[in-house]
Amino acid sequence: MSSPDPNRRPSNAGRYLFMLVLGLALGAIATVMLLRTLEARKDHFPTSLMQVQDWHMKQLSADVKQNRCNATDILPHLQALRMTATDIDVAFPDLREDKRFGTASSDMRATMDKIIANPPLTCEGVGAAMKEIGQSCKGCHQDFKN
Repeated sequence: MSSPDPNRRPSNAGRYLFMLVLGLALGAIATVMLLRTLEARKDHFPTSLMQVQDWHMKQLSADVKQNRCNATDILPHLQALRMTATDIDVAFPDLREDKRFGTASSDMRATMDKIIANPPLTCEGVGAAMKEIGQSCKGCHQDFKN
């Protein structure tokens, strides 16, 4: 057997590999922190409002599919849709000055007021009301949704 050469220096490859892995890990952590900071600065209200309205529309659709169309099942969702329709102008402050947006949000509130004033009592009526609500939503979405 040969004895190790006393003049030979150990390789630095292990140190370099460790530093590379450490740099990659710290870089990934810093990237995640930066992205979360940027996301926290974002206004989540408009997206959240649309998600709440979408949830109530899906609940109405599920009620129709389950043939649960009495007033106690339908009215809470219609009232919630009307209540959130009031917040549409506040949720999109950049669009407040646009007449098309103002007309569309006003039409949404008027549609909801009309439906709540004379609530549907049959599943066919709920389906027709949902179609009418969808049309009022479409008035805004086709012009302003990205």
